[in-house]
Amino acid sequence: MASSSPSAVQRISVHFEYPVHFTRDCLDTANDLLAGAIVRREPSRRHRLAVILDRGVADATPGLVARLEKYVAAHAGSLELVAPPMVIVGGEASKNDPALLLRVQSWLNDLGIDRQSAMVIVGGGAVLDMAGYAAATTHRGVRVVRLPTTVLSQGDSGVGVKNGVNAFGKKNFLGTFCPPFAVINDLAFLDTLPLRDQIAGMAEAVKVALVRDAPFFHWIAAHLHALSKADPEPLGQLVTRSAALHLEHIRSAGDPFELGSSRPLDFGHWAAHKLETLTEHRLRHGECVGIGMAIDSLYSANEGICSSAVAESVLRTLQGLGFRLWDDALDMLAPSGKIAVLSGLGEFREHLGGELTITLLSDVGKGVEVHEMPEDKVLLVMAELKRRAKR
Repeated sequence: MASSSPSAVQRISVHFEYPVHFTRDCLDTANDLLAGAIVRREPSRRHRLAVILDRGVADATPGLVARLEKYVAAHAGSLELVAPPMVIVGGEASKNDPALLLRVQSWLNDLGIDRQSAMVIVGGGAVLDMAGYAAATTHRGVRVVRLPTTVLSQGDSGVGVKNGVNAFGKKNFLGTFCPPFAVINDLAFLDTLPLRDQIAGMAEAVKVALVRDAPFFHWIAAHLHALSKADPEPLGQLVTRSAALHLEHIRSAGDPFELGSSRPLDFGHWAAHKLETLTEHRLRHGECVGIGMAIDSLYSANEGICSSAVAESVLRTLQGLGFRLWDDALDMLAPSGKIAVLSGLGEFREHLGGELTITLLSDVGKGVEVHEMPEDKVLLVMAELKRRAKR
């Protein structure tokens, strides 16, 4: 009689908790929010900090390095800045340069940053992604405190659990799931952004509204004029609600580390990720997401998944905010002669594994998953978008 080897099933439950704060002027020495977030687990000891700073933010905010240093000095009993902030290139260039990643990791090593230290990252989503990946792979995880500085990062990526870099021509091919230690959303940073970047960042708010919160989408549609001019008050409300919805999904959807094949908060992203690559990041991420949502909304209507009125409301809202829903890169051909953006479907499936799973719209506020999108039908939608753009 054959004997069987002993076996065991190991179950591990890990509790993650991180605060997400909203404030203005978090580097005002009288504002204790940042210091409190850093020391919250061990308030009785001094905490060593290394700071990564997005060059675009530094250039747009004169005196920012001095303010950082002054803030730490004002809290010298609990914080220690171990070196002047490292100022690095911002935008997707930071995620496309392996040498920069290595430079940040080497810097952390040289400074003796350990798992009880903290890396404070001040910047847009791309810098948060790259530097967060560097921290996550240093000592298997250095504490990260994020200070997102863009509409997109404050309302979406900066409050989530993902980080990574681009590689092999693919968006976020290398990365980890690593929750931040804390997030401070300082709305004052949004005042320094160019209007183009403020508008681009609103795409993720439209997205989460479309798949999770119809009243929020209708609120956006009712405030198009003010939002298209980035009026600070409604913009702050949009960012705060968007962040809350993304956090709710991470907390309650049951798959925060994407172990399955479903990724509902990536509505419109299969085309967006590919379009970013095809344009060599000439288009912002949010601008590509806007086009991707337009494609998927029209596709949903053409397939009878949602009404044409729903699709038209999506397009009308995006255009009202200031999004262009066509770019000539959508006409680019792959070496095979096929429309290049269509390979985004395969890359989207590969990124998660399992079967292709795309979120479409059944109604405003209601996403529905499908497992195929025939390319000929997608091409019909793209042709319709092009006709509208060329009128």
